[in-house]
Amino acid sequence: MPMPPAGPSDPVPRARLAWRCRRGMKELDLLLLGWLNGQYPGATAACREQFEALLELPDPQLARYLLGLEYPAGAEMAALVESIRGDQRIMSTPAAAGNLR
Repeated sequence: MPMPPAGPSDPVPRARLAWRCRRGMKELDLLLLGWLNGQYPGATAACREQFEALLELPDPQLARYLLGLEYPAGAEMAALVESIRGDQRIMSTPAAAGNLR
């Protein structure tokens, strides 16, 4: 997916964010990179900060959020997670718990 160039108001270079979106789990990579390329350019500064905070989460926690097994406690983070999940429709229903515990 081509990525639009970073604008002067981007506090974190987009290439670095794209690298951080690559988690080694195809579903997460597709969800995160899809949102970065599609929604991040038009996102508010607060939403961009939430996205950067989301990328700081450990992979198992991030997977539970993005695959619909758990929901973040904070309203802003929960809204971002729903936006990411809804943007791609890779997972139409929550995944079984499997080995994400």
